[in-house]
Amino acid sequence: MILLSSIIQQFKHSFLNQYQKHIKPDHLKALGAMEKCRQEHGPQMRVKCTDNKCGKEIYIPHSCGHRSCPHCQNHESQQWIDNQLNKLLPARYFLITFTIPRQLKKLALKNQKTIYSLMFACVQDVLKTFTINDKKLMGAAGFTALLHTHSRPINYHPHIHVVMPAASIDEETGIWRVKDGRYIFNHKALAKVFRAKLLHAIVEKNLQVPKNCPPKWVVDCKDVGKGDKALIYLGRYLYRGVIQEKDILKCENGMITFRYINSRTERYQTRTVTGEYFLYLLMLHVLPKRFRRTRDYGFLHPCSKKLIKFLQLILKVSPFKIFQQKRQRPQITCPLCGAKMRIIKTRILQPGYGDGTICYI
Repeated sequence: MILLSSIIQQFKHSFLNQYQKHIKPDHLKALGAMEKCRQEHGPQMRVKCTDNKCGKEIYIPHSCGHRSCPHCQNHESQQWIDNQLNKLLPARYFLITFTIPRQLKKLALKNQKTIYSLMFACVQDVLKTFTINDKKLMGAAGFTALLHTHSRPINYHPHIHVVMPAASIDEETGIWRVKDGRYIFNHKALAKVFRAKLLHAIVEKNLQVPKNCPPKWVVDCKDVGKGDKALIYLGRYLYRGVIQEKDILKCENGMITFRYINSRTERYQTRTVTGEYFLYLLMLHVLPKRFRRTRDYGFLHPCSKKLIKFLQLILKVSPFKIFQQKRQRPQITCPLCGAKMRIIKTRILQPGYGDGTICYI
């Protein structure tokens, strides 16, 4: 298997020279973190066996913890899935995808934090308005929104996935309403209103809307049953970066070949690019600092935990029992006796970094 860290080591300097106009501080931080992730030359931690008879001490390379790294954040991803599954309610769920046209991608790439925030705000406004005005719902909506910035060939393609139950709650009377059937809202109407709101918000931010912006946008709406499979699917892609190392097939003669699943044929397809352009594709999807890619709204907001538990009690819903207890991080076990190992010190820098001294953080 070809490691992403080895690709970064090989092409990092040529990438920085070739794409210096597009590089931001967040990109440098991401590259530096993924280059040292779980590598012997990177930071390490010292662990000791808790068995007094053994007492074995070893050094283990640190994971970088960066949210764009394919190695890291697996525990956080599983925790997010557990939390979402514990909030499921008795209603039919829908996966709604809001996409901006290619004519706006250049504007979004230059103003990522602004455009992404506006996309979230407009999606929230659209879905809350549609839920209130719906004749069968007529109440407050609840939904979970996730930002994805890549297509399957890892091109720049910002869009927001929404997992939403076809249900609402009347904030005045407390009435719980559910909409039956495999239809929630008209996707063409959603696209029309989303387009109008987002373009208006962009103009209010004093940004220039391209003249060739198309009059029709695309919003996809799919029935996903109970919603658990959709949440698990999206959660697995939440913190693991845009590509897995097992999908990197070749690194030869300055070219990288990787595979992806074609959305139409559902079969693997390969793509070959230069090493520098491959790193550029990865950096396109590094989010701005402290920007949250997943958000909950309405009665699914984190501040509505008591309301969710009350609804589950009244509606006689048993949440996923296997997820009720907080998931623990995997334990480090002793290679000699198999006992649990305790972390003594972390972030031990190897000689060769800085002035060669060992620092403890």
